[in-house]
Amino acid sequence: MKETLYGDLSVIGMRGCEKFAEQVDGYLKEWRRHGGEDTYLAHAVCSRFGSGEGKATIQESMRGQDVYIFCDMFNHSITYKMFGQDQRMSPDDHYADLKRIIAAIGGKARRITVIMPMLYEGRQHKRAARVANAIPLSGFDNVTPSYQMLKAMVRSMPDVVFDKDHIVMISPDEGAMGRCMYYSETLGVDIGMFYKRRDYSRVVNGKNPILEHRYLGDSLEGKDAIIVDDMISSGGSLLEVAKHLKEDYHARRVCCFATFGLFTDGFRLFDEAYANGLIDHIFTTNLTYHDPAFSRYEEGSLHQVNVAVTYDGTIKWWFQHVMGSNAAVIADSGTLIALGETPAVQAMPLYPANGYCAMVDGTAVIKLSD
Repeated sequence: MKETLYGDLSVIGMRGCEKFAEQVDGYLKEWRRHGGEDTYLAHAVCSRFGSGEGKATIQESMRGQDVYIFCDMFNHSITYKMFGQDQRMSPDDHYADLKRIIAAIGGKARRITVIMPMLYEGRQHKRAARVANAIPLSGFDNVTPSYQMLKAMVRSMPDVVFDKDHIVMISPDEGAMGRCMYYSETLGVDIGMFYKRRDYSRVVNGKNPILEHRYLGDSLEGKDAIIVDDMISSGGSLLEVAKHLKEDYHARRVCCFATFGLFTDGFRLFDEAYANGLIDHIFTTNLTYHDPAFSRYEEGSLHQVNVAVTYDGTIKWWFQHVMGSNAAVIADSGTLIALGETPAVQAMPLYPANGYCAMVDGTAVIKLSD
């Protein structure tokens, strides 16, 4: 952490992200072999006055630090007092607290990186310029949970077969085609797509109602269909697609990969769909808040995929099940230390400089720290 290009690491978990930040802190200490009571977490508080106005306090110096801020704009479980009444925090409230934390740092940090898994005002048909303009230096980076989804699927469906004769990736609309193409090219399977015909003359519950789903693709008879989407809001559109796949196109099993599971209307529709055999599994991540009721489904049709970290177990799974390779991942500290002391590794620069990844005596080495 003392390399001259970077400052010491500090991690801030905004309200509602504390547990996720603690997981990240634990994995960082494990990777960097830090024992004892040391932590990368910085103690930051966003408090409220009785009128509902907020302020941010960071109880340690951020001067020269590389600060990573984790925030969940859609955690509706967080409340605060305003004139003696409990108020749920809206996405606007969370975003205001994020700006307060950045302002409290006061420009003293070396760099600030905001990790906001679900972008505030980032829906593809209505993006707000003020969010994009708030990131003036490096722009946006996307991190996809593709292999975590696949790993969770294999654990829940051990008989799944990844080839063109058994699986089809399904895009529920035009906007999800990019995600489906990644899975298709990586796994070597086919793609199908649904076209949503909407009534743009009306707005119902904040959205234009869908008049019809039309399927474009090859036969699904007897195959597993995997619907890939960025989010589940109410779930109505997803379940409509699942119904078509099962009843009209005779898919063997229907599963869904959705990065963000909001479940804004609860789980009743999903209970009914599961009971009627319309959908078999739904995989969503822990990147957004889930209602406590979610936990009663986790051994059944709904699965929460942990994306707090990707470490040697995930890398092994990816090589074996996706890349078709039996590559070994070195995990024991003795071997790692010995490898790190070789002249070739000593001469390598640190991530992200050119040359941080290289083959050394038949071993792929990624150098993150000295």
